Amino acid sequence: MSTTAKPWWRRWFGTRAETAAARFLKQRGYRILVRNFTCDLGELDLIALDGATLVFVEVRSTEEADGSRPAESVDRAKQRRLTRLALYFLQKKRLLNHAARFDVLTVSWPEGRKEPVIEHFKNAFEAAGDV
Repeated sequence: MSTTAKPWWRRWFGTRAETAAARFLKQRGYRILVRNFTCDLGELDLIALDGATLVFVEVRSTEEADGSRPAESVDRAKQRRLTRLALYFLQKKRLLNHAARFDVLTVSWPEGRKEPVIEHFKNAFEAAGDV
């Protein structure tokens, strides 16, 4: 689904969550390389550098207090799509020889909170699919 097809509030909420996730990672020493890498295969939310490791970060957001449900929504099909996207990025940038991993960040804004609750699932899954 293209960004323009989403309701304005969903785009706003997603952008807000990705901004919070990027800030969270920067505070932990990550270097954000790319936000919203898009190609014909889809979109990668964040691509960061953690030391010498490239990290493909999927950001999931919710207004609920429980951040585990959004993390669980990164199912096997989503993992395959993210793997294909990451492989495309690595090939395009000629970075196939670099270490890489997939992280998932859940960003939740329980009612009444100004700052989000962020859970970081490092190395959330292995590359999936026909790679």
